[in-house]
Amino acid sequence: MYIRKTTKSHKGKTYDNYLLVESVSTPKGPRQKIICSLGSLAPAPREHWLQLAHRVESSLSGQGSLQPTEAAVEAVVEKGQRRSKRRPGVTSTQADALVVVDTERVSTENPREAGPLHVGHQVWRQLRLPEILRGVGLSERAVLLSEAMALNRLIFPLSEHAMPDWIRNTAMAEILGTDFSPLNDEALYRNLDRLHPQREAIERELGEREKTLFNLEDTVYLYDLTSTYFEGEMVDNPQAKRGYSRDKRPDCKQVLVGLVLDRHGFPKAHEVFEGNRQDRTTVKEMLESLEKRVGKKTTATVVIDRGMAYEENLKEIRDHGYHYLVACRQSERNAWLADWEKGDGWEEVLRSPSPRNPGQKKSPVWIKRRQKGNELYMLCRSAGREEKDRAIRERQQERWLKDLNALKARIENGHLQNAEKIHEAIGRLKERYPRVARYYEANYDAAQKSLSWQERVDKKAIAEKLDGSYLLKSDRQDWTDDEIWKTYILLTRVESAFRAMKSPLMERPIFHHLERRAQTHIFLCLLAYHLLVAIEKRFLDRDIHTSWWTLRQQLRTHEVITVVLPTADGRTLKIRKASTPEKVHHEIYATLNIPREIMKPIRTWHETST
Repeated sequence: MYIRKTTKSHKGKTYDNYLLVESVSTPKGPRQKIICSLGSLAPAPREHWLQLAHRVESSLSGQGSLQPTEAAVEAVVEKGQRRSKRRPGVTSTQADALVVVDTERVSTENPREAGPLHVGHQVWRQLRLPEILRGVGLSERAVLLSEAMALNRLIFPLSEHAMPDWIRNTAMAEILGTDFSPLNDEALYRNLDRLHPQREAIERELGEREKTLFNLEDTVYLYDLTSTYFEGEMVDNPQAKRGYSRDKRPDCKQVLVGLVLDRHGFPKAHEVFEGNRQDRTTVKEMLESLEKRVGKKTTATVVIDRGMAYEENLKEIRDHGYHYLVACRQSERNAWLADWEKGDGWEEVLRSPSPRNPGQKKSPVWIKRRQKGNELYMLCRSAGREEKDRAIRERQQERWLKDLNALKARIENGHLQNAEKIHEAIGRLKERYPRVARYYEANYDAAQKSLSWQERVDKKAIAEKLDGSYLLKSDRQDWTDDEIWKTYILLTRVESAFRAMKSPLMERPIFHHLERRAQTHIFLCLLAYHLLVAIEKRFLDRDIHTSWWTLRQQLRTHEVITVVLPTADGRTLKIRKASTPEKVHHEIYATLNIPREIMKPIRTWHETST
């Protein structure tokens, strides 16, 4: 803004006029906009015009001055306010927001963590989960509660009993635009009951949305199981049984969770099974569940581990129209002993180090291709796995022998005399140590009341030769050796998904005693995992290798706070708004393609208490 002098002649007389103008940008270039006329008298000496214009501009914008305002400035300001409909450079809304503040009393209050919630909420919307939940019949309140519960699993997992307090202590209400103040754990329990019958439909619609959003391929399905345990007796949950515990908690009842992922790590289907089910008995049900979610995909390949590599399982996969890739069981591996021992025909797999650790040294892996009938066999040997197999076998052997000696002592001391109970105890030990029990012959002599065992040296020698080796089998004849091995290794993504659900998403232990609520608790953990894998996929697509845990820590410093502004007229203006995002926040939001603005500022006036 500046002052310009204009001169006009009329009927032989010359007239001077002084204008307050500003430069504005237009499509045709910069133009001068007249704010108001200051009259025919110069408002000040010419060398003071620019300084005067700046002071007038500040006054018109509502900014006070620490120096007494001169009469000339007051006169110009009065003219500008009287002749200009809107103060230059300031909208009417901004003008109303300009207040005189007592800077000595400015404060902030009610800081709430917002960054992780903002990311989770925006990705929830990108996956169109609100529309999916409404589409299956959930009310608006149930949709909001479902999102709040899933975000809790993603960010700071708690029980339903503790969740209401967590929600109130975060910026959840501002971000979701709803009041959670009347929320209690009973309302969350009821919401679990609403979600329970809609799990299949939600999973199906969500899978289709992710497939479109991330351009996913339905060419490979990775299937594996894990166990998750309960606290309590679980008399109201018939699925809760004692069985082989992957969590090292054989004292607790458990359920099995079967999960199918695509090759990118996105969940396609899940099922909850009884805790004592054998892995091999779940394949047919899982394939049926998969078809309900994704339809018939006759060109896809199902990848499973050796616990489900029985002939009846392969038949079930073929009957559903899929190809298969499996790790063979011990008996099949032993049949290829001669090929393992031959030094020719082995090819090394080229393995790249992790992008997160460029200096990482991958242990070498060698593969050898063999054909038998219509099936392709791939012999694999890993130097790193050889050490691991040997360590596991030796540790299990030490424990096996220790427990056998303890059982023998119980028998000799007369603490265990019933022959049937003794045979049951031997059977339980064999189940506990399957890796080494096959190399020993344990017998109980009822007449002598003694327990003895003998090592099967020949079988143990074979096992030692096969340390670090595993055998893959497939009906895919069109895949290269490298494709087969790398596709099988994708099973580690299921293991990674289970680790994520159990650790950062805190799937275990389950405190719900009703079957439907336990199943929905697992489903909520799975919804949170959908958000997690979608977030990490966005970064991977930009060749940024990071984890949700790292991002969550970086986002915690982006908060929503209340700025308290005591004004000169005795009132207090409170502004609820988000803090200014830091550079790392900008980068995260840009990568995820989500807005930087968490919420629109909310202004409220309060009378200052005396």
